[in-house]
Amino acid sequence: MASADYEKTIRVSASPDAVFDALTAPDELTAWWTTAEGSGDTGGDLRFTMNAPDPCVMHVDEATRPTLVEWTVTECNFEPDWVGTRPTFAITPVDGGASLVRFVHHGLTAELDCIDMCRKGWDHYITSLRDHIERGEGKPRGSASDLARRPGETSHPAVDLGL
Repeated sequence: MASADYEKTIRVSASPDAVFDALTAPDELTAWWTTAEGSGDTGGDLRFTMNAPDPCVMHVDEATRPTLVEWTVTECNFEPDWVGTRPTFAITPVDGGASLVRFVHHGLTAELDCIDMCRKGWDHYITSLRDHIERGEGKPRGSASDLARRPGETSHPAVDLGL
């Protein structure tokens, strides 16, 4: 029986449209996760540059403003376990102009070698997403906050994922 997928839900003090933009515009993605290029529109491809020579490529399966962003990892030479996994962001408006963001990385389960580091990484970057949207102070890969959380980690390809 497969383990549960990685999942995290956060409340963001911003409109669903602001959250959607942070998940689809390359400059916004770069501000909270890692350098991104490409198209965040449905059918597009996003290329995320980490510390590896080749980017991690995610196909945008769906980008429906302002409620849903779904990707499928199509290339990730430095973390091949990620190929075929599906990061998904469901955005729901809540009282006071805020949003709930439910992130599920479908396929990121305990069976994968990177699970511990990937969980820690996503915990950091989902918080970075909220900080970027609410205060313009994301903590992307290579930021002081990102580097501070890494001491004592053993070398692993997931470090290259920005996780």
